[in-house]
Amino acid sequence: MDPRLAAVDRPYDRLDALPRELWLPTLISAVGRSEARLEHVHGWLCALEAGELPAAALDFADPEALRPLRQAIGELGLHDLARGVPAAAQQVLRTALWHLDRLIDRPADAPRDAAIAEMVEAFRAEWTLLRADWEHLLALLQDLGELATLRRDALHGRLARHEWHEAQQLAALLTRNPALVALIAALGRGLPREAPPQPAPSVPGRARVLGHLVETRLPDAPGEILGVRPGRNLARMLPSEAAQLRHPLLHKLWRARLAEARLMVWDEEAVLFDQRPGGATPLRAAPQVEQPPMERGPMLVCIDTSGSMRGAPEQLAKAVVLQAARTAHRERRPCRLIAFGGAGELLMHELALTPTGLDALLDFIGQAFDGGTDLAAPLAHAVTAVHQAPWRQADLLLVSDGEFGCTPATLALLDTARQHHGLRVQGVLVGDRETMGLLEVCDAIHWVRDWRRYAPDPRSAYADGHSPVHSKSLTALYFPNALSERAKRNLQV
Repeated sequence: MDPRLAAVDRPYDRLDALPRELWLPTLISAVGRSEARLEHVHGWLCALEAGELPAAALDFADPEALRPLRQAIGELGLHDLARGVPAAAQQVLRTALWHLDRLIDRPADAPRDAAIAEMVEAFRAEWTLLRADWEHLLALLQDLGELATLRRDALHGRLARHEWHEAQQLAALLTRNPALVALIAALGRGLPREAPPQPAPSVPGRARVLGHLVETRLPDAPGEILGVRPGRNLARMLPSEAAQLRHPLLHKLWRARLAEARLMVWDEEAVLFDQRPGGATPLRAAPQVEQPPMERGPMLVCIDTSGSMRGAPEQLAKAVVLQAARTAHRERRPCRLIAFGGAGELLMHELALTPTGLDALLDFIGQAFDGGTDLAAPLAHAVTAVHQAPWRQADLLLVSDGEFGCTPATLALLDTARQHHGLRVQGVLVGDRETMGLLEVCDAIHWVRDWRRYAPDPRSAYADGHSPVHSKSLTALYFPNALSERAKRNLQV
């Protein structure tokens, strides 16, 4: 560029290094000198995103105003809040520039020192409330990947949707069913990662005692922190929730959320390992070579959205989709949603926790289940995907109440994918009994026997939360000759 033309843009050429959201506050703020402010704002932004306080030299050529404001930011811990979250760093900087601009509005006879002190107190008061809001927001987004980089107003635009509040409730549903969470995490086949084997220490032969190891998981017991969830356990309440107790107005909101069990609390789980005698597994085994860890493959999640799934099965199916999306993002695995209803009703989304992916996920959560059931199209799409390289190691998860049939042509497609690519079909039965269609399609079936507990209205569930049917294999019990050889493989004796 011609140096003469570049000189015309100075000092405003430094706006190129700033996000557009900071251009206007930086330009119109009446603190310091324009040249210094345009140069120092970028340093403030970088320091906040790095979780550090800005250097004292970055004072906008007005150290009297910037020094106490910088101290207030440090005392409030806003630099820690903005660490790695550009949206939070920009919010802190925009708020600081707005309050600094108010200094010019002081009366002519008022001392500037008093105006600066008043400005800092106003900044403190505003961020005392905003910090709790941000902590709550970041706790929800701790594992949502690219979403944490969005601006706060863009996030609130999505999180203000009623589907997001429904998603929060769905996320809490599966805390009652850790077996289903483990099943979702185990989906997908893959090759072992390169890892050097760690030989076990040698043990004298006389120390070998036969026994087996029993693992017991205790939800809500002190132990590993799994995340954040709604609840009313005061011992596990987040500090941001406790801070509302001393506020003149927010303490009423706190009591209402306590009554509704919607306080944000830590989700903990204790794991106990108990060695019991008996069995064929030695408590102190001989030296063995540890197998290298496996890398899980992609997931294809096939959800029945027919009218028979309305109610509790619909809630559980949506919770499975949400858990699959979170698992896929955490482990960096592709995940595709295939929602099917009647003929021609097929909906496909890539479950990636990006802005576009979140919109698609919320759209599905807000969808009402209705219509008929046609399984041929979704299974054909899943088989086609498995034949492609990105999805070759995928497993298929089918969530349904089993009220469908399957044609021989579709079953032949599944058999081809099983033989050539090792496709596994895991079924989740959300109902009281198995059907021929479900038995013939799935390699294994996970029966959610207490599915009525997931109903939107708890009063519609049975008192003990269990299905009145004592066995899902009623067909095998009363009509044993009706089962095909394909269906018999799923029977549990």
